[in-house]
Amino acid sequence: MKIQFLFISLFLWILCIIPGSFSQQLSNAALELTKDKVTYDPSYVSIKYPNGDVPKDRGVCTDVIIRAYRKLGIDLQQEVHEDLKANFSKYPNLKKWGLKKPDTNIDHRRVPNLEVFFERKGQKLAVTQNPSDYKTGDIVTWMIGNKLPHIGIVTHKKSTDGKRNLIVHNVGGGQVLEDCLFSWKIVGHFRYGSNAAI
Repeated sequence: MKIQFLFISLFLWILCIIPGSFSQQLSNAALELTKDKVTYDPSYVSIKYPNGDVPKDRGVCTDVIIRAYRKLGIDLQQEVHEDLKANFSKYPNLKKWGLKKPDTNIDHRRVPNLEVFFERKGQKLAVTQNPSDYKTGDIVTWMIGNKLPHIGIVTHKKSTDGKRNLIVHNVGGGQVLEDCLFSWKIVGHFRYGSNAAI
């Protein structure tokens, strides 16, 4: 029984890291973003719909997620908008921002909305202090200083001590790769896309 469990665990771990897997592709897409010089800019910007984006040299933490998924053909602007439009009361728009209708310019660029979307349409995972629970391609959300929501993508790259996967995020210094998994209070852990079943 123990050997069977180990075999299944090994198989699932291999699925998470094989080069062609969705999680590996998402990790690679996030890493590609770190090559672009991006200034942190939370300004409200009118953008086209669907497949709209703020200027390439601007962005916030959510833009890392949006751009990485878009590289894999997934338009979170459209997917979040469609779900939010059909389920407006399940999202924090009215309570948190006073909005009474969806806004394709900003809804997908808000961490609380992405948390609701990933929980509804993906897989909500346990928040733990065990670094091995955070797999390549996972999405992590934090609350910085008990007031600033933040989001990033877990990559396949490892910390110098080999214990934690590195994160691509933008907390003010551009789209960067950092060992920051436990730098802030983790409040959400998700999988979305073809890796949600892993």
